[in-house]
Amino acid sequence: MEPVLQFGLDASHWLQATFPQLEAFFQFISTLGIEEFYLALFPLIYWSVHKEAGRALAYVFLVGNVVNNTLKHAFREPRPFWLDPTLEKFTDGGYGIPSGHTQFTTTIYLFAAAWIRRRWMWLLAVLMIILMGISRIYLGSHFVHDVAVGFVIGLLVLGGYLLWQRRYQARFEKRIMGQRLLVAVLVPGLFTAVYLIIRLIIGDPDTTVAWASRIPVAELESVEGFVTAVSSLLGAGIGLVLERSRIRFLVDGPIWQRAVRYLLGMAVAVAIWAGLGAVFPDDPLWLALPLRLLRYALLTLWVTYYAPWLFVKIKLAQAEPARGIEMTL
Repeated sequence: MEPVLQFGLDASHWLQATFPQLEAFFQFISTLGIEEFYLALFPLIYWSVHKEAGRALAYVFLVGNVVNNTLKHAFREPRPFWLDPTLEKFTDGGYGIPSGHTQFTTTIYLFAAAWIRRRWMWLLAVLMIILMGISRIYLGSHFVHDVAVGFVIGLLVLGGYLLWQRRYQARFEKRIMGQRLLVAVLVPGLFTAVYLIIRLIIGDPDTTVAWASRIPVAELESVEGFVTAVSSLLGAGIGLVLERSRIRFLVDGPIWQRAVRYLLGMAVAVAIWAGLGAVFPDDPLWLALPLRLLRYALLTLWVTYYAPWLFVKIKLAQAEPARGIEMTL
């Protein structure tokens, strides 16, 4: 066995044997890093707390999700419990490196710390990143190097956003809607092209490895995960552009109004996710994947555009007046 993998297995064994009383705690920490948690949190911020922070957080997360799924499939590395089933303390699917939990925690919490600009938030961000990384190793879900790579990728995604924000965002927002929509479509399109090229280069997986029995499920989950990620990015990108040009809703309002927005919006979002999931077939794959793309694109389009449109229509939110053309002599 490779030394780096053995080191990771030894780290998980040592943590579990030394701190058995912390199993439930680290399971809770890892639960805070699952995609579903963030997908429930971002609409709350976007609809009811701080619109601009919600817009940025959601798009950065979705870009990072595409990157993470692409890299997982490119590396095709195992998880610790694939090699030693006794280590499994948390339900995880797909390939290992990089750790998505660590990557998302790094990006989101450091983003929040930079946005809030309070010492306590910086301390919370650092603490959550450390705890999340340890939890993934403790629970046998990731090797130490998986966590390290996830941390680096999270920093790179956040750094890319900060570069975009400082140098290009202001100019992008001044573009006509058609040009902004084109970019919203091209970004997931380029990610898809890169993913397909990588798949062509790496070819079929190595079925002689010790974890070969895990490969068929991991391959399917990798493809489905990428389609989910890229379609969510597509729907969100289009929705955010349309909302900025046509709706311009405001999150201002009493607490009860903000709460009703969130509850109504999430009820419809869950209905779209669960309803289409029940109707759309899982086989054959050539049909299931396009339908999956449609399902998640519609879901994020609802969150970013149609929900704000509905909130304004039924007076759950106010809209910023359209910017007129001013002429002076």
